[in-house]
Amino acid sequence: MKTQASIQASIKLARTHYENFPVASILLPKKLREPVALIYAFARQADDFADEGDLLPEQRLALLEGFKQELDRIQQNTKPNTELFVALQATINQHHLPIQAFYDLLDAFIQDVTKTRYQDFGEVMNYCRRSANPVGRLMLSLYQADTPHNIGMADAICSALQLINFLQDIAIDIQKDRIYLPQTDLDKYKITEAQILRGDATGTWSLMMEFQINRARKLLQAGAPLGLVLPGRIGLEMRMMITGGERILKKLHQAHGNVFDYRPKLTKKDWLYMTYRAISKK
Repeated sequence: MKTQASIQASIKLARTHYENFPVASILLPKKLREPVALIYAFARQADDFADEGDLLPEQRLALLEGFKQELDRIQQNTKPNTELFVALQATINQHHLPIQAFYDLLDAFIQDVTKTRYQDFGEVMNYCRRSANPVGRLMLSLYQADTPHNIGMADAICSALQLINFLQDIAIDIQKDRIYLPQTDLDKYKITEAQILRGDATGTWSLMMEFQINRARKLLQAGAPLGLVLPGRIGLEMRMMITGGERILKKLHQAHGNVFDYRPKLTKKDWLYMTYRAISKK
């Protein structure tokens, strides 16, 4: 049986943490808000283990290993030790969710602790395949819309949103000694790590960022038809996510990629625009 305290805490976390898209919002059918919030709580807490605070790498890995052991209990059909995973187990069983998606997410968070540079775009996309795409696949499973064609579009959207988040957080990630921009792209545009660390957006920086923006935009557009394929409020939520990504990309473009002086984020005005666009596209 799901624990009500864990469910309510998950819903609160989903609604109060800033994201570029709605999470467990009133746009979703009521029956899906709790499972979406639990999935988000799992991902958010694991991500925080990998990123937040002053823990040593071995401490971060130990916390993530604890999550893996809880997933193992769910896979073995035994009762987890924590309320979050007891509730998550019930959701996975009730909605027949693929547990491999949770393992993939956890693997990506572990990689955040152990890998700080990416040689080329292929390596970045491999990370996105585990850090972002599983969320889209879980959502499609909840919607009972996980056809191969829909999964392909969801993967494109989720990877694009992950790339957009990387661009937003360049200045934040470098402080953690982490760079998600492909090294081959930095070399091509003659951008050094020292320049990123200085927060220097001069020279070829804007050209390099425009290249990244356009690549993320094309990927987002490749998956955009999914917002029209999914029905009702589920489709509306998906269109909100896509429009949110588009708004951030527009802000990045307008700022010439200078994320050091201006980290683009969604405002109330943006959310109103996103809602209008999502409804008018129906």
